[in-house]
Amino acid sequence: MPSIFTKIIAGEIPCHRVWEDDDHIAFLDIRPVQLGHTLVVPKREVGYLFDMTPAAQAALWEAVRTVEGKIRAALGCERVVLAVVGWEVRHVHVHLVPTNAIGEFSFPPPGRVDPARLPAIAEKIARAKPAG
Repeated sequence: MPSIFTKIIAGEIPCHRVWEDDDHIAFLDIRPVQLGHTLVVPKREVGYLFDMTPAAQAALWEAVRTVEGKIRAALGCERVVLAVVGWEVRHVHVHLVPTNAIGEFSFPPPGRVDPARLPAIAEKIARAKPAG
């Protein structure tokens, strides 16, 4: 089943488009964290960022860089905060949120892990062989 972003790309669902090239589209988020919150989405539907080829990832980041510059120029914000969550829609997308202060984007989230567990998990990750 096509993602909501695939339907937007196909013109089946309207969006507030801010930029597009042959391989990517950028449009305003309909539930913005801040005014100007934009999503950059590859037109080819891939469900997980790390399933993209290195070349496709590099092209995505160039698209993100382009849109970030447009947001800062248009809105005069100090920084654009990026987030790649990866669960809410199974179609890779990058959130770009214009901000002027850290309080405009809540991060980091409240800690939910006992800090005493950090040494063991750090060692486990350090010793692991990358998957795939």
